[in-house]
Amino acid sequence: MTHLIEAHNLSLRYGRKVALQDASFSIPPGRVVGLLGHNGAGKTSLMKALVGIKPFQGELKVMGVNPHTHRGQLLDSLCYIPDVAVLPRWARVSDLITLMSGLQPQFSADRARTLLRRTSVGERDKVKQLSKGMVTQLHLALVAAIDARLMVLDEPTLGLDVMSRKSFYEMLIDEWCDGERSVIISTHQVEEVETLLSDVMMLDEGKLVLNISLAEIDSRFVALSHDPDAAAAVAASHPLLRYRVQGRPAALFDGAPPEAIAHLGQRLRPNLVDLFMALTRKPEIQAREA
Repeated sequence: MTHLIEAHNLSLRYGRKVALQDASFSIPPGRVVGLLGHNGAGKTSLMKALVGIKPFQGELKVMGVNPHTHRGQLLDSLCYIPDVAVLPRWARVSDLITLMSGLQPQFSADRARTLLRRTSVGERDKVKQLSKGMVTQLHLALVAAIDARLMVLDEPTLGLDVMSRKSFYEMLIDEWCDGERSVIISTHQVEEVETLLSDVMMLDEGKLVLNISLAEIDSRFVALSHDPDAAAAVAASHPLLRYRVQGRPAALFDGAPPEAIAHLGQRLRPNLVDLFMALTRKPEIQAREA
């Protein structure tokens, strides 16, 4: 198996509503993939298809099996943290470690305890005594102690403060990513995960509008910073996005800027936030600019 995930014309519907439309992509081992999109873009629907919760149309193989029809087999090699870390409030941390040891044959209690030593969570603590950030770190420690090949995270740090988010991602990268396992992270916090990612997938209204490595972004997309008096000429070249960088007008292009305007400004490396805004802009913004 060369890819952990292979999808061809993958679609998912809720009645008449199309949540995901004809998405095709593959994810090999050893990747950290950011799944980006506005609310309602289809991120959670895609993740539910990947972990076998929702039926789908098209072709999807996760670690060689259909995730919906072989979910039990899939969960031996996959771990999943949904958008809300729901753990029983009455339980002690030690109870949860014992419970996981009985439920998941690939779980290592020793590994979980090692991971918890990176946090301020103690084994005698009850979940109801922990802050939201501590609960999320506990959840990651329990899930990361499973000897899996793929981790799926759906908005794992939603509602956490900046220090808790930083601690979560540091533990994820340091303790779980080893060059063979892959992680898919769905998040709105684009600027915080950019340095962690090897690849990015962007969804817009159920359609996969970008599937690319971070290295390829640098070679494909170009931003041009220019003087205000060149704005009309730059706008006439139909850039993907017009915005400002350090107080100066800038424009983002898919490929090199047209020769007619290339001399009017300075080339810049676009960041992931700018690219996200260019490719997944909300309909109300597009209507206002029309």
